[in-house]
Amino acid sequence: MSLLDGVPTVLFVHAHPDDETIATGALIAEMAARGIRVSLLTATRGEQGEVVRGPLSVLEGTDALTRERERELACAAAALGIGFADRFWLGTPPARAAGLAPRAYRDSGMTWIRPGLAGPADDIDGDALVRAPLAEVTADVAALIGQLRPALVISYDNGGGYGHPDHVRMHEAALAGSRATGVAFAEVVQVKVDGATSGAGVAGVAGAGAGAGAAEWFDLSAHLATVTAALRCHASQLTVDEGGGHIVHSGGQREPIITAVGLRLL
Repeated sequence: MSLLDGVPTVLFVHAHPDDETIATGALIAEMAARGIRVSLLTATRGEQGEVVRGPLSVLEGTDALTRERERELACAAAALGIGFADRFWLGTPPARAAGLAPRAYRDSGMTWIRPGLAGPADDIDGDALVRAPLAEVTADVAALIGQLRPALVISYDNGGGYGHPDHVRMHEAALAGSRATGVAFAEVVQVKVDGATSGAGVAGVAGAGAGAGAAEWFDLSAHLATVTAALRCHASQLTVDEGGGHIVHSGGQREPIITAVGLRLL
């Protein structure tokens, strides 16, 4: 029996625009194909992210970058099958705790500790996601869960996939918010390939994380074209290899497009 059998609605919780596609795009496309209603909560606009060299590079560090990444996320979400009414920003009702004025959480930034592992940035804005009290972030996530009542919430593992502080924070808030509202929570499980996070090539692997709950792996290579189209929407952050099958990030890191994803219930 699959974790997704009989699941009518799922909420994905992510930190920045492009995370939804890079980490879980194939899974979202699979759910849409199964008729599962998918909602997406995004915490920040990725304001601190680098910009790919080219026409959009002039946007780096400007307010226009925020608007561009909002547009890119809308494009990618539509390509993956997420409807307009099912996309939400953290801090904006209904993803805002009752009695609190709306707010925008900013990207906290990051630095590379070593290849494949990120850590906190040297300079973090006062309104950055990681500066906000975890209780406030959790209450905002819980408010949306309470509104939507999904059958399942999906977000990062406790390491945020590769250590990005915003990913870790959203794992913490999504897990706590799910437990507070009595909704099942599953973390995304991926493997490391050449120092980068990837799900490629692991289809059929049985049970990861023995003792901590087994992961169910989904071979989603049939959705490669859909995921590739969604990735192309995030033109300020990455490029898709002309040969296909890989993406190149703004910093030059090259990694396979993820078409196999593991899920583990916590």
